[in-house]
Amino acid sequence: MLRYNLEKLGYLVDEAADGQEALLRVAETTPDIVLLDWMLPSLSGIEVCRQIRRRPQTRDLPIIMLTARVEEQDSIRGLNIGADDYITKPFSMEALAARVRALLRRAQPQAVGRTLRFHDIVLDGAEHRVQRNNRPIHLGPTEYRLLEFLMQHPRRVFSREDLLNAVWGADIHVEARTVDVHIRRLRKALNGPDEIDVVRTVRTAGYALDLDAL
Repeated sequence: MLRYNLEKLGYLVDEAADGQEALLRVAETTPDIVLLDWMLPSLSGIEVCRQIRRRPQTRDLPIIMLTARVEEQDSIRGLNIGADDYITKPFSMEALAARVRALLRRAQPQAVGRTLRFHDIVLDGAEHRVQRNNRPIHLGPTEYRLLEFLMQHPRRVFSREDLLNAVWGADIHVEARTVDVHIRRLRKALNGPDEIDVVRTVRTAGYALDLDAL
């Protein structure tokens, strides 16, 4: 049913019966996006997501987890493993289609080709690459868009709701804690040994790209 509805929307859909087959198909022909169930035969969706993120060729591949696991800790685990979005069953096809469109839109390189700089971080919009101290930084599409937005507005504090609207889109329902998960992933990717944490948490207010300590 899911394949039928996606194909009606104009998507070319491939599917895999288990986790091992999913990894083989992703390796053979990298898709634009992966819809991944948690409970898969042979290899769980969590492990499939982890292995996709380990491969340089697919570390930025957009992933949406579709699962019947509704506990908060499950969604946090899924996002921490590397999923860009987490949708619990049952869900409407309209909601899924909106999230697919939003994630695909964010995953595309920026056409303007603008280069942004903050402290020792350089974001090349044309090449869709980030460096810090001439060291390549590997970010998923959500973390890239989050960093891009913060670099466009350095030192300005944004609430979680501000970031949700700017990065995910006002028409997409994503819980506020999702922002916290992606901020942690952004920090982990950006900050090497002895490097300043440039993402500042402002208690009760939100986040800012700033060198000033709290």
